[in-house]
Amino acid sequence: MTTKPKARKFRIRRTSSGGGHAAAPGPESGAEEDVQQTPDTTPQPSEDAASQSAVHQGEVSSAREMSVSQDIDEIRKEGLTGRQLRMARRMAQKHGLAPTSDFDAVRLLRARGIDPFQRSNIVELVSGGENTQPAEIPSERVQLPQTVPVGQIALPSTELSPADRRAKEIQKIQRDIASRRRKKMLLLMSRLAAFVMLPTLIAGYYFYTIATPMYATKSEFLIITADGGGSGQGGLGGLLPSQFATGQDSIAVQSYLESKDAMLRLNEDVGFKAMFSGEEIDPIQRLDPDATNEEAYKVYEKYVKLGYDPTEGVIRLDVSTADPETSQEFSEKLIEYAEERVDALSQEKRFDAVKTAEAALEEAKDERRAAQRRLVELQEGSILDPEGEIANIRQLIGNVELQLQEKQLDLNTQLANSRPNSARVQALRSEVEVLSRELAKQNARLTEATEENASLASQAAEIQMAQADLATADLVLQSALETKRQSEIEANKQVRYLTVAVKPVASQDPSYPRKFENTLLAFLIFGGIYLLLSLTASVLKEQVSS
Repeated sequence: MTTKPKARKFRIRRTSSGGGHAAAPGPESGAEEDVQQTPDTTPQPSEDAASQSAVHQGEVSSAREMSVSQDIDEIRKEGLTGRQLRMARRMAQKHGLAPTSDFDAVRLLRARGIDPFQRSNIVELVSGGENTQPAEIPSERVQLPQTVPVGQIALPSTELSPADRRAKEIQKIQRDIASRRRKKMLLLMSRLAAFVMLPTLIAGYYFYTIATPMYATKSEFLIITADGGGSGQGGLGGLLPSQFATGQDSIAVQSYLESKDAMLRLNEDVGFKAMFSGEEIDPIQRLDPDATNEEAYKVYEKYVKLGYDPTEGVIRLDVSTADPETSQEFSEKLIEYAEERVDALSQEKRFDAVKTAEAALEEAKDERRAAQRRLVELQEGSILDPEGEIANIRQLIGNVELQLQEKQLDLNTQLANSRPNSARVQALRSEVEVLSRELAKQNARLTEATEENASLASQAAEIQMAQADLATADLVLQSALETKRQSEIEANKQVRYLTVAVKPVASQDPSYPRKFENTLLAFLIFGGIYLLLSLTASVLKEQVSS
């Protein structure tokens, strides 16, 4: 955009007669500003006529052009932005004006009484069509352009465009969101500090400053058994560690060392309660001097730890106290108690085996006596040789039958004669009858039982059963005697041994408390509790609000 150079104003005089006075040309189309020339009535001297004849050479701007230039200069001084100038050009084109520049567009719009930066005009420019007519200007509104007092600085309009206003509102919303986020973050950090960090700091202060250091003494021992000195074992007598065979003994020993009985015995021997009731123990771990056995047993469970490995058969003992020498003494005493318990368990097993063998022997003796008494009773109430008696009866029956047949044959022979001897026939008949009665008698002896005794066959069977029972009782008695003798041999030797694999040695550095680990664990616990409570509160709040 090019602007015309500024030129000085010249008043043009006309040579017509009479007082000349020039009238300023009227404004162009659309211009409402008039430039008025005042008539000059001052008489001119004669020497001015020569100067009037001289024609001024060069370009001379009219008063209208000078007025337009001054208006544009005033608009420049307002400090309008490029966006406002482009908006003025579009509005001038909308109203059918032909501005030569953006500033000229502002001048032409103001000459028509239109404020290009009024909000209603801007909205009309955005939403209206090409044929939209400009809104009527209310009569009470000040028409533009208007004079500006000299000495005042013209400032740009304070009204914002919709886009600027929208951006400002968005920025305000963003600042509000950021403020709320900062507030929520501050509240979150406050809650974390109150419910997580502060308890963690208290716990860490306790572990690092107040807690009494505990010295741990570790030891290991196992229980082995003697397998009875077989071949290939050499002079060791078959001492082989069999953790599977002694698993029950190991579990029994572990249970005993973890019991209240072991705690009471340890308190009687070396003063367990007095150790943990001293002033050197911090108030949280300290045991009251008048504490009950249950309270002391809780402390015992905390500082005396045992573990059993079934694959290796090893029992691990870990004892912690405030003094390393006391810890070592407690470990040695507990191992001594374990060894006594192993001896008591094996001794009880040995005595129980002997008692069982003796009871089995007495029972076998009683059974043999009963079997022998039964056999004697059967033999007293019957024939000593029932089988021989049966054979004799059968032989007698055979003889009687033979004689009966012979006498029957003789009788039949006599009866076959035409004139038999009656005396002979009578005698034969008598003999036949006697032999028949004898045969019936012997058959009755063989088949029927008498009132006092059973038949000879049943008596023989009962006697045989009694003899078999007696033989069985003899075998049982012999086995019971052998078992009793073997039990007595096993009872006279030790079958369970407690071997200390790792002896208790006093520690030089404290093992507890683990300061960093315990502090970290406290942080995790408090953090988990806070998270759980926060989630619960959020869920309840959502349920209530819904």
